[in-house]
Amino acid sequence: MPRFNQRPPTDVPWRLRPTAGHSKPYRKRPPSPADYGSQVTGIGAASVVALAGVAAGTMNTVVGSGTLITFPVLLSLGVPPVTANVSNTIGLVPGTFSGAWGYRRELAGQRDRLLRLGSASLIGGIAGALLLLVLPAGVFRAVVPVLILLAVALVIAQPRLSRRFVGQAHHTSHGRHPALLWALVLLTGVYGGYFGAAQGVLLVAIMGALLDSNLQRVNGLKNVLSGVVNAVAGLLFVLLSDPNWVYVALIAIGSTIGGQLGAVVGRRLSPVVLRAVIVVVGLAALTKFLFFS
Repeated sequence: MPRFNQRPPTDVPWRLRPTAGHSKPYRKRPPSPADYGSQVTGIGAASVVALAGVAAGTMNTVVGSGTLITFPVLLSLGVPPVTANVSNTIGLVPGTFSGAWGYRRELAGQRDRLLRLGSASLIGGIAGALLLLVLPAGVFRAVVPVLILLAVALVIAQPRLSRRFVGQAHHTSHGRHPALLWALVLLTGVYGGYFGAAQGVLLVAIMGALLDSNLQRVNGLKNVLSGVVNAVAGLLFVLLSDPNWVYVALIAIGSTIGGQLGAVVGRRLSPVVLRAVIVVVGLAALTKFLFFS
């Protein structure tokens, strides 16, 4: 005769175990697909976020605007806009510096520029991050579609801007109009600390116009300045906000790998293809914001 007062095995789902005061035996059944539905969904979401991080890290190193990949992905998973932006910014920090390390040859001889312009990025990143945390969430939600549209437009216009600006810089070690350059980098840092998409495109356009350097050296400088903005903004977000740490970790791992990929093979990839992907994803994010949120 079965003894029902024995403790059931721990691998039996709690819903099937006998409760106090009941003599019915538990019945062990094979797990159904529904039992693992949330796990499958979690694994799928994690994979998507990690792959988005790889793509974003690669794009940030090569052309910028990787945020237009990871930010919409987080939104599609139901993450609130401000939390998505905060988590995305923190997660992309390792990838930005990974790409900067990959461009270390192009950074040779630019120490003075890095120190001077890095101070502007540092101040701007702090200001932008504080604006994101201080302003109501509704302000960010209203502004994001405009920022995404601006970022997409800048990505589309980047080749024309590069052709127009490169070669216009005055031949001095500090570039043309150093005060103006510092101020524009500062404003770009504010923008980057607040949202960040196409921050790299803005920096390339500004420094291409006001520095006497080829695009590869400008791109290496851009990676470091973007990293400064993301790092200081990310530090403030860690201290003052509540990011989704699971997604932060996934983006960080993916973007670190992507930063190396961008530095190694990015120069061989067609910029047209990369820009097309960014534009499509950006427009998809804009559509979600305007019609499905």
